[in-house]
Amino acid sequence: MDLLLATRNPGKLHEIELLLAGTGIRVRSVSEFSHIPEIEEDGDTFEANARKKAQTVADLSGLPTLADDSGLQVKELRGLPGVRSSRYAGESASDADNTRKLLAAMEHIPFPRRRAAFCCVMALCRPRGECHLFHGHLEGIILEKQRGSGGFGYDPVFLVAEYGKTLAELGTDIKNRISHRGQALRQVVDFLRCLPPATFAVK
Repeated sequence: MDLLLATRNPGKLHEIELLLAGTGIRVRSVSEFSHIPEIEEDGDTFEANARKKAQTVADLSGLPTLADDSGLQVKELRGLPGVRSSRYAGESASDADNTRKLLAAMEHIPFPRRRAAFCCVMALCRPRGECHLFHGHLEGIILEKQRGSGGFGYDPVFLVAEYGKTLAELGTDIKNRISHRGQALRQVVDFLRCLPPATFAVK
């Protein structure tokens, strides 16, 4: 089946393509559809944003669509950056801008209290049809300085205690196996494999 990804984020697109390799699912990018605008992420939850993006893009494209909303939640910051993780330092903020703001906000928080979690919600929607939601969650600790050159977003400051490395230091295989997005996407793949082939076919 063809599956449209409702993202223009190259890092996220590449990560999902790797995770879906060998599944028989042909990944297409929303960038192929010039008439589809950017979908405003104005929901209060990851679930609301993922569902809105997937359903809107599915209806406009006529293809089953997968969208995700994910972000970093820091307990000591009352869940921030949360749904605004990609825009934490402003609407046009870069990954570096967002990370700098995060580290500044946590400057005086001691190590034992720097716990955080990456959360992901994926929505799989048919055009003018049903939507299914899938969840992933990865706990870690926010470091005071960046480490590693891989990944994107907050990966260089997110320490995975089990490995003693940040997500930016872990290899792609390990990251995809443990990441919040990897967890949610494996649920998507398992769900699709259990369906009759025509269930998500375009009608």
